[in-house]
Amino acid sequence: MKYDVFGMCNALYDIQAEVSDELLSELQIEKGGMMLLDALEQQRLIPRVLPGIVNSEAGGSGANTMIGVALLGGNACFTSRVAEDTHGEKYRLSLESKGVKANLGTGNGSTGVSLILVSPDAQRTMCTYLGVGRELQPADVNLEDLCVSKYLYVTGYLWDTDSQKETVLYAMQQANKADVRVALSLSDPFCVNRHRDDFNRIISNHVDVVFGNASEAQALTGTENPDDAARALGENCDIVVITMDSHGSLIRQEDTVYEIPAYPVKAVDTTGAGDMYAAGLLFGLTQGYDHMRTGKIASWCAAQVVAKMGPRLDSITLPNL
Repeated sequence: MKYDVFGMCNALYDIQAEVSDELLSELQIEKGGMMLLDALEQQRLIPRVLPGIVNSEAGGSGANTMIGVALLGGNACFTSRVAEDTHGEKYRLSLESKGVKANLGTGNGSTGVSLILVSPDAQRTMCTYLGVGRELQPADVNLEDLCVSKYLYVTGYLWDTDSQKETVLYAMQQANKADVRVALSLSDPFCVNRHRDDFNRIISNHVDVVFGNASEAQALTGTENPDDAARALGENCDIVVITMDSHGSLIRQEDTVYEIPAYPVKAVDTTGAGDMYAAGLLFGLTQGYDHMRTGKIASWCAAQVVAKMGPRLDSITLPNL
């Protein structure tokens, strides 16, 4: 089977639970914040929120994007590492139930978990344990699937541990050899600020498409506006895509810039907007659509997920864009 997109990111099993303000206070967790957990903190928290669990499924930024590609009608597979535990098995089954092939390596320890704690006022508090995803290895990359894919999609979240870096470079190098185009999501300003030199180097050497929001792109290039950031990034890769929230987005290839409008919706939860934009973008690129139509699909997808709670959609129907 051939794939439109071969995705790589941290596998995080999403657990959404309703909790009281009193429990958050007792657990000493700041409401509305985001925090990384270590193994002991993760083991301490999960039993306390078990009674309030309302939903659980495969997640993580890259997996959300691959699920979005599949919802749009594309073929996607996803690479990460999970443990041989209950969450790892549930992650695999959940991913494949959404039409995404699960190319998951396994290791000793615990599968990554993202606890999404929803308080009575609808605020969401994120507690993330990365687990064995941080131990991703080159052997976890299914070369047979990679070489029959149109795009390799990698997120900046993977540029953390030495083994993850080695695996990302290995996958990019193999994609380059097989004429598989490479797309990189900058993911988060924190990732960019930590790894600016490395990101610029891999973009120059291996990447065809760079995707990020204005803050990320400007931080990477040391510029003060999205246009200058796109121009600077365009010197080292083929296509640059920058999102600008309600101001829409832009797609730049060589000296041509496509200005993509945002679709106005009542924002309920912005979680997952970038992931779904990336899904629409990759779907359009792999289907051979022109950049304007591709951008509109991406913008539409992002708007639909913003209009609901949670980072994923159950279904999506594209209008005549």
